[in-house]
Amino acid sequence: MADGTETDKRDGGGPGAGGRATERAAAARRELARELAAAVRGEVSAAAGDRALMTMDASNYRRVPDAVVAPRDAEDVAAALRVCREWGVPVVPRGGGTSIAGQATGTGVVLDFTRHMRRITALDPAARTAVVQPGVILDDLRAAAAPHGLTFGPDPSTHSRCTLGGMIGNNSCGSHSVAWGTTADNVHTLDLLTYQGERVRAGRGTDAEGRPTGLPPRLRDGVKALVDGELALLRTGYPTGLPRRISGYALDALLPEAGTDLARALTGSEGTLGVLTEATVRLVEAPAARALAVLAYPDESAAAEAAHTLLPHSPLTVEGMAADLVGKGTTGLPDGGAWLFVEMGGADGAEAAARAEALCRAARADGATGHALVTDPAGQRTLWRIREDASGTATRMPDGSEAWPGWEDCAVPPAQLGPYLRDFRGLLSQHGLRGTPYGHFGDGCIHVRIDFDLLTPPGIRRFREFSADLADLVVAHGGSLSGEHGDGQARAELLPKMYGDELVGLFGRFKDLWDPAAGLNPDILVRPARLDDNLRFAPLPRRPVPVEFGYPHDGGDFSAAVRRCVGVAKCRTEVLGSGSSDVMCPSYRATGEERHSTRGRARLLHEMLAGEVVTDGWRSPEVRDALDLCLSCKGCRSDCPVGVDMATYKAEFLHHHYEGRIRPAAHYAMGRLPQWLRAAAPAAPLLNALARTPLAAVAKRLGGIAPEREIPALAGETFRRWWWRRRAAAGATTGGRTVVLWPDTFTDHLSPEVGRAAVRVLEAAGLRPLLPPTVPLETSPALRLARRVSRPGLCCGLTYVSTGQLTQARAVMRRTVEALSPLVGPGRPLVVLEPSCAAALRSDLPELLADDPRAARLAASVRTFAEVLEELAPDWTPPRLDRPVAGQTHCHQHAVLGDAADRRLRERAGLAGQLSGGCCGLAGNFGFERGHYDVSVACAEDQLLPAVRAAAPDAEILADGFSCRTQLAQLGERRGRHLAEVLAEALEAGEVRRADRI
Repeated sequence: MADGTETDKRDGGGPGAGGRATERAAAARRELARELAAAVRGEVSAAAGDRALMTMDASNYRRVPDAVVAPRDAEDVAAALRVCREWGVPVVPRGGGTSIAGQATGTGVVLDFTRHMRRITALDPAARTAVVQPGVILDDLRAAAAPHGLTFGPDPSTHSRCTLGGMIGNNSCGSHSVAWGTTADNVHTLDLLTYQGERVRAGRGTDAEGRPTGLPPRLRDGVKALVDGELALLRTGYPTGLPRRISGYALDALLPEAGTDLARALTGSEGTLGVLTEATVRLVEAPAARALAVLAYPDESAAAEAAHTLLPHSPLTVEGMAADLVGKGTTGLPDGGAWLFVEMGGADGAEAAARAEALCRAARADGATGHALVTDPAGQRTLWRIREDASGTATRMPDGSEAWPGWEDCAVPPAQLGPYLRDFRGLLSQHGLRGTPYGHFGDGCIHVRIDFDLLTPPGIRRFREFSADLADLVVAHGGSLSGEHGDGQARAELLPKMYGDELVGLFGRFKDLWDPAAGLNPDILVRPARLDDNLRFAPLPRRPVPVEFGYPHDGGDFSAAVRRCVGVAKCRTEVLGSGSSDVMCPSYRATGEERHSTRGRARLLHEMLAGEVVTDGWRSPEVRDALDLCLSCKGCRSDCPVGVDMATYKAEFLHHHYEGRIRPAAHYAMGRLPQWLRAAAPAAPLLNALARTPLAAVAKRLGGIAPEREIPALAGETFRRWWWRRRAAAGATTGGRTVVLWPDTFTDHLSPEVGRAAVRVLEAAGLRPLLPPTVPLETSPALRLARRVSRPGLCCGLTYVSTGQLTQARAVMRRTVEALSPLVGPGRPLVVLEPSCAAALRSDLPELLADDPRAARLAASVRTFAEVLEELAPDWTPPRLDRPVAGQTHCHQHAVLGDAADRRLRERAGLAGQLSGGCCGLAGNFGFERGHYDVSVACAEDQLLPAVRAAAPDAEILADGFSCRTQLAQLGERRGRHLAEVLAEALEAGEVRRADRI
């Protein structure tokens, strides 16, 4: 975080009364930040960028805080509360910011617990308890408990980034709640601070006088008086038969017959009663083995009707999804219109599988139309990922239109789920809305994103009317407005429909008892803001802003592209799971900073468009600094559940940010690399020699290149020159299917051995590779050099795009389209060896040249090396190597191109094993730029370098990207090679062996 300084220039910041008020507010924020910084040891900021990162959670709501504090311990929390009391400023506790009802947004001071207060202070396997600070990530707790055969039962789909404090605040549940209950069922004691500064240790039980223990006298007496005075209401006012009743305060947990469980009553209070500083939670025994039964049903209603009938089999999960969520072509699912994912546990694999098979037989006898039984962990992870990503993927309807939360998690008694879903679908139709229900069918809890129009007054009115009608419907089925994510602002206004005015009034009295100054999370749950206030979309521009890319999936609207980020924060996953091929988000994993996550950058872009907090538009230094460490790896394009493409957004921003201005030196040096390499080719030996002298340091300084980096050697003979020399010597080749081989800049000038190897393999496979014609060069050396510098020749435009030089990128791409369009097409693909260049041609080119239909046709013709062999030489048998492999799938290949063909080719060649995920960290120009070296190395150490170090001595290290090979050469101990090189070497070795036999 910054130090609390800012330049706040909101609209109206001129000399008038509005401007003076804005200046006074900014001055007050700075003074508040100074007092907080003097009182706490953690970071404090009132800077625009840090405030902008905290304006939203994963809900429809947005509120702007005055300052952000990252406390280091409970004493810091107490000190922050003291300053806020003196200032009369509200406080909002915040964990991972994945709340869906708006309770992690607020004005005043946000307490960010994800920075420091994330220690597991004790874990007792015998007692099956753990003591955690509020910022502990759920997966970290589960990893610590796993060696003891234990786990924390509740597991929301955000388990890789949600915090225990947030789970306790919302009473989170997750897919295993049918077995292990909600967070409230798994909490032992809570340590809290009230806004008044009182310390509370909430647990279960009473003293000799029947008062709850662990409270200061004021609260102890007040809670007892409130409960004693409302026994009848507390005993009759709550619906029964609901495993997922999350709405409101759980005051019935304070009844004597419930054991006066104050910890349970406070769980789910959404930070409105106290600030959690530590919790003792219960752990449960994890089954030694699990088997996943996927049951198919004709439709969603049939699956919903069947879900509760499976509960007698003691499943760990009963999750439901319909075909309109998973889409067509999803592998691993039996034929059907809807599915139940039912997980069974066992002492070993055989027992788990046997229990799952018994459940499948019972389900088939009771209406299931098919089933699949998955016992291998990798297959289970693949299927569970479909379910876990649903909170993001459901934000886009099948036709690409937007859908939003708001009625994300209503719950009814499980036996009522079928009738409720039918009525729910009818209500959607009645209001002209669409949604995609999925979720915890075994607990009667449904998640859904609905295509509300939250941008126009009529759409917002419909949102409000539908919300009121749906609340009536849920209550009519005996349900709860919230079954997992809490009420927040999204549903709290409608709690009287569920509980009645008298019980909701009691909630208010309970709030007043704990927080008489209304300083904790005001406008949430009790006396809430209206459900259609504070909508996050309100300050966005109503018309599309002028942009360079086409944004075809967002109607050409940059605002709609930025709105894709709904805040589920998968990009904040700190550790990629074993065997994961994911990439997103390497810079966040390197720094741990929210602004370096995909979500953080999207938030800043949102606020840039809003213009209230980030006020400089495209010139914003806050956005520029956040995007500076974006590697443009494109991992978010594939790994983000809603397809946020931060690499494209970064290129767009840099284009506008530097328009008409001097750029960083690296943009000229690295961004225009194709021009420089083409000009330098004739002098390669001399330049390589100079790169080993002290002049290299001067060149790097002038070019904005990191001093730690070595300058890669230029090829003595370019790939193009080798090709034409070979062709002149051998004559034109005939026979075989013709493919156009793309001589990308990196292959041509820096690693021509890859191009030569690819030609060798393609020809061995019976294909006829041809290079695009080169642009004729003048005979005059001076004219030749001038043309080399000014005309980079045919190029994919990658380096121009990555540095935001989009005008030049478009010009380069147009020349490429004009030259290649007559050469490629159906049956004659463009083979690209460098994954980043292939990705640029397949994705960036048609989006920058959206007005040219030839660009789309060219993009469709792009094939990787493995793809063209599979498509055009399916009967070719590659040489057999029979050795293990290690390395990393190129991030652009993972995100844009896919690596299925590569995996199949490796398997046919006997190259066993999986490549790691992540990003190498060099990422084209990124790792070479001054100031990026440490992050670049950290990214390499995340996945690539550990995988290479752990590889067997005889393993082949594969790295198809020039950046990946360069990173290994400069940081690693082993050389990486392109798959084409490995196969070509094997072909040549085979020929030598055959010649020896002859």
